[in-house]
Amino acid sequence: MENKFIEALQEALEMEDQQINFEDNFRDYDTWDSLSRLSLIAVLDDEFEVQIEDAKFEKLITVKDLYDAVVAKN
Repeated sequence: MENKFIEALQEALEMEDQQINFEDNFRDYDTWDSLSRLSLIAVLDDEFEVQIEDAKFEKLITVKDLYDAVVAKN
């Protein structure tokens, strides 16, 4: 599941050629903006059937936080 999650995140953030680590703050990526946020939310819904409420999403900092939120919903 970790690899599928990282691949989905890379796709959503258009970072297929860059490495993503669980310790990274995903909001610090150069490609992060409001459009990539919407893309990420769509990918999480399509790939994992997970919807994360805005209030909870705002509290997520690292890639690991985001991954844990996805795992908790499955």
